[in-house]
Amino acid sequence: MTEEKIRPIRTIKAVIFGLAVLLIVGLAGFLFGRFAQNRQPEPEISAVVLQSRLSSISELASVAYLYTDMGQFENSGEFYGHTIPFTTKKFILTYDGVIKAGVDLRQAEVSVSGGQVRVTLPEAEILSHELDENSVEIFDQRTSIFNPFTVEDFTSFQAAQKAEMEAKALEGGLLKEAKEKAADSVRLLLAPLLPEDAALVVE
Repeated sequence: MTEEKIRPIRTIKAVIFGLAVLLIVGLAGFLFGRFAQNRQPEPEISAVVLQSRLSSISELASVAYLYTDMGQFENSGEFYGHTIPFTTKKFILTYDGVIKAGVDLRQAEVSVSGGQVRVTLPEAEILSHELDENSVEIFDQRTSIFNPFTVEDFTSFQAAQKAEMEAKALEGGLLKEAKEKAADSVRLLLAPLLPEDAALVVE
């Protein structure tokens, strides 16, 4: 009678012990799986990959300088340093333009040392300068049958006006601003590609 009572008790204990082992194993497996899932492999820092990413963008136009200007053109026929009467041609016009400045990322240099990534950008430069032909307004236009306007008149005038406006933009710190904004853009571009503990230096 005693043995019959002990056997069910032992059986119950064995079942409880087995369930406890299964529960512990299952819980350990679940926690390990969650840990392995949450633990993302750290990306490998490669100077070649980062260099390629920058080069794929090519030119980075980081600043657009918009302006409205007024210019005057005047020309007269001359004979031995004296203006010939009735040969004066002139016009005054206003126009809008845009100068874009940035850096050529194909010339950027990338180096990796330990956990630090250093990107050295080239100097900023003017990438384009366009005049909006639809914005041109001409005032006080005068011409002469003895000295008519030519294509060269407008070409030389446009070149002179562009050079003048570029000089003003450069004097106002256009290239400095362009390089600073290009550096900010490069940081935003490369930061997601690096491990969290990597230091990114852009200069």
